[in-house]
Amino acid sequence: MQPLKAHVHNGRLVLDEPTDLPEGEVIYLQPVDGAIENDDGFDEAERAALHHAIDKGIAAARAGDHVDAEDFVKGLLGRS
Repeated sequence: MQPLKAHVHNGRLVLDEPTDLPEGEVIYLQPVDGAIENDDGFDEAERAALHHAIDKGIAAARAGDHVDAEDFVKGLLGRS
């Protein structure tokens, strides 16, 4: 289901477009102010591990430890 967009009008939330939700359906709304954009689903340890892996990859690429993506895929597919 697509996210629903609404605005506040006289203290009430009003959807900006019609919806095909059934009458009486209960939905939960959460303000976007950073809540969704900054929620990557990682805890601090996972986020630190991800950033460490990214930093290692960047360092390896800068040191020339990389291969051409097309050649890599060809190798995976057994085509030289």
